[in-house]
Amino acid sequence: MASSMAFTDCSTSAPTRQFLFGKLGPRRVLPFIPTHLLQGLPAAGNRLPNLRLTNSPSSFSEGNVFLRNQQDFRHFRPFTVLASVSSSEAVISTEASAKVIDGKLIAKKIRHEIATEISRMKDEIGVIPGLAVILVGDRKDSATYVRNKKKACESVGIKSYEVCLPEDTTEEEVLKFISGFNDDPEVHGILVQLPLPSHMNEQNILNAVSIEKDVDGFHPLNIGRLAMRGREPLFVPCTPKGCIELLHRCDVDIKGKRAVVIGRSNIVGMPVALLLLREDASVSIVHSRTKNPEEITRQADIIISAVGQPNMVRGSWIKAGAVIIDVGINPVEDSRSERGYRLVGDVCYEEARKIASAVTPVPGGVGPMTIAMLLSNTLTSAKRMHNFH
Repeated sequence: MASSMAFTDCSTSAPTRQFLFGKLGPRRVLPFIPTHLLQGLPAAGNRLPNLRLTNSPSSFSEGNVFLRNQQDFRHFRPFTVLASVSSSEAVISTEASAKVIDGKLIAKKIRHEIATEISRMKDEIGVIPGLAVILVGDRKDSATYVRNKKKACESVGIKSYEVCLPEDTTEEEVLKFISGFNDDPEVHGILVQLPLPSHMNEQNILNAVSIEKDVDGFHPLNIGRLAMRGREPLFVPCTPKGCIELLHRCDVDIKGKRAVVIGRSNIVGMPVALLLLREDASVSIVHSRTKNPEEITRQADIIISAVGQPNMVRGSWIKAGAVIIDVGINPVEDSRSERGYRLVGDVCYEEARKIASAVTPVPGGVGPMTIAMLLSNTLTSAKRMHNFH
């Protein structure tokens, strides 16, 4: 008997996962539930306890129910089934059990560590680290990042320099600003906010940033050193570095684990895959041309998603107990929000919390860590330039 999901927007708060079935028979036995709808639920036998039948929301009687195909159910745990005879619906409910990885809290601790070191540096040698940011265009996610970065700089004592340029700015104008910051001794880090408008050559612009001030870690020499064993980059890209730092600070063991990175961008996907390799993980990269991405991702102990597609990674993609780092920050329309939109990740958060052992929220997960790593890289640059230990 066919079945289908009873909801479409998994990012909204919902206490249950729902599957629609035909009307239950007099013996109250559910029809076979397709395994792809239940994939990821931990093992505990073939029984569905607590069948509740009701004609009104407030009146329940409890019983038991079994799947017809017990062989296919052997990998899944018991869960509550609510069945309404009048509406012919069966509702499968699993409580959220994953640990929420609080990126805000972890980033706050890191910023405190950075502020303490900057204060010591200022007192001992009179140097204040400086960070310059160049933003081109009006992308909502980029503007949010730059705004939060400025606040973070102020909170730790880093001097902030900002250049905000319109979408139609020429490449030559951007290069001129980069050259000025390269020569400024009070600027220890330069960040060109990506992505850039399509008419600009991203490679030319990133190559123009002095490698000694490449706090975003995108200079080809930094990436090349990151890719080579036995070499150390001057800087590691901020978002990938933040992802690994989250895993470290949450005591997630990476060595020997299967890791899947979803997305292969120069900004996140490729660098974070290289970092995972440095941590001795076995790494697979899923991208737009990958066949069977769901099957590959479901094998992962660690999932890092950075593809920019809202709620793409559903519960059926996730292995029970996996750790999920969701880099995506995607605006979706929401008439209930004052801004007219809300931010969601690449991973369907409500479904992931029922299956994974730990997951980052969006917002409040990777975003704050990206900024914290940028501040850390800027401090590192200033200390290196002034030989301060």
